[in-house]
Amino acid sequence: MITHGRHAALDLGTARTRLLLSGNDTLLDEPSAVPADLSEPDTGTAGAVPDARWRWPVRHGMVADASACARLTGRILRASARQGTAPLERLLLGVPVAASGAERRAAVTAVRAVAGCPVAVVEEPLAAAVGSGVSVTDPHPRILLDMGAGIIEAAVISRGQVVDTGSVQIIREFHPGRVTGMPAHLLTHVAATLADLVNRVPASIRRGARDRGLIITGGGATRPGLAQHLCSALRVSVSVAPDPARATVRGLARLLASDRP
Repeated sequence: MITHGRHAALDLGTARTRLLLSGNDTLLDEPSAVPADLSEPDTGTAGAVPDARWRWPVRHGMVADASACARLTGRILRASARQGTAPLERLLLGVPVAASGAERRAAVTAVRAVAGCPVAVVEEPLAAAVGSGVSVTDPHPRILLDMGAGIIEAAVISRGQVVDTGSVQIIREFHPGRVTGMPAHLLTHVAATLADLVNRVPASIRRGARDRGLIITGGGATRPGLAQHLCSALRVSVSVAPDPARATVRGLARLLASDRP
């Protein structure tokens, strides 16, 4: 049973799902997969790479299978409950900026069904920026690129708000556990999306964002050649966030602690 007074930060990713609890530094990080056979107990993968017998409920960063998503969330919450903590009072969930209202509601409904507490959402690029050390009160605009397994989102962030954004959905089939390089055409598309985003924002924000450079987060942030290509294409400084794959969930946890959302 899940034990009084804790809050949770949840990052439902295409490839990995991550959970952080208030007052606990232990980060739960599991493949975003559940057994396709409903009769099979869902106890996680125990470190194994899920195969064709597993279902992946999050596609392109969005909840594609609500019931499987609820099962996934339930499993990771049960794992957190084994740490002897109290029942959830609140959960903060990351969602892509590109998610529609219906897609956000589907994610909230699936998570709330098993969490049994109020669920609020925060757009993932903002959470990733906070998890990378950007203060929500910082008046200086920043450019952020969140490299997910199913969706890549670029955002200009200022004063704790997403000023403007662009996204690239990864339409190739997702192969769990397989590390692949970024195809040249996708790299070109990402650079073009970033350039278009920067050129679209007001000139005053554009200048400040360029001066402070680009931060890359997400599981794909360390792909070979990515930072160098973007630095050359955009003519801005590029840095990879510390522990980039977990920047979003850590940012959600910091926002929970500040009680901002």
